[in-house]
Amino acid sequence: MMDLSMMGPGALGPWAWGAIVAVALLAGLVKGMVGFAMPMIMVSGLGSIVGPDWALAGLILPTLATNGWQALRLGPAAAWAVVKRFRVFLGVALVALLISAQLVSVLPERVMLLMIGGPIVLFALTQLMGRQLRLAHPPKRAVELAVALVAGFIGGFSGVWGPPTVAYLTALETPKREQIQVQGVIYGLGAVSLLFAHLGSGVLRAETLPFSLMMVPLALAGMWVGLRLHDRIDQATFRRATLVVLLVAGLNLLRRALML
Repeated sequence: MMDLSMMGPGALGPWAWGAIVAVALLAGLVKGMVGFAMPMIMVSGLGSIVGPDWALAGLILPTLATNGWQALRLGPAAAWAVVKRFRVFLGVALVALLISAQLVSVLPERVMLLMIGGPIVLFALTQLMGRQLRLAHPPKRAVELAVALVAGFIGGFSGVWGPPTVAYLTALETPKREQIQVQGVIYGLGAVSLLFAHLGSGVLRAETLPFSLMMVPLALAGMWVGLRLHDRIDQATFRRATLVVLLVAGLNLLRRALML
């Protein structure tokens, strides 16, 4: 694995840089289409080219930019309505995220990957097989608190807080336009917290900041294409696409855990 702490002219070959560009574009495209998966794709893809701290740093700024676009796509008023509706979820998840961000240097990577991947694979498989999990509107407070804690805790030390949140919104049968915006608001606020958390943890620093900045226009370009695709699909197709992306992401996380 190339150590980007030594990155300079010629430190990475053209194939490596081509792969980095492809990962950022793909992450943006998938996010634009289903509203999530950018951190999963970037952590997985970049992590096979650069060190884990560089992969995590690389996703922080593009995640912030794309979630801002996603959250405000239907206007500030609609975004604020989402904040009020999910205020408990947001508050609990953000506190958990800030606390768990400090575990980056102490928690074994295999444990982290298994904690994320296993439940997500199980959820996606059962949903695709027709055993749909549905939650009441509004959900029970205990359920909302539990999902928020899991999402925030995982997001802080891995940068990947999407799967538990998506599983939760899917179980609530949230309409696709609303689900996209809800995810944008939730992940956007989480991305702000992640930014400050990892300024404190040292993951985002003078050496890694330019790399993260370079990912932003690539991710935005991919997202623009993904949003065009999202507008063309119906609710049923959106739900299936969401579950397929969840399944693939979960399986890849398990693969990485077993290969460590």
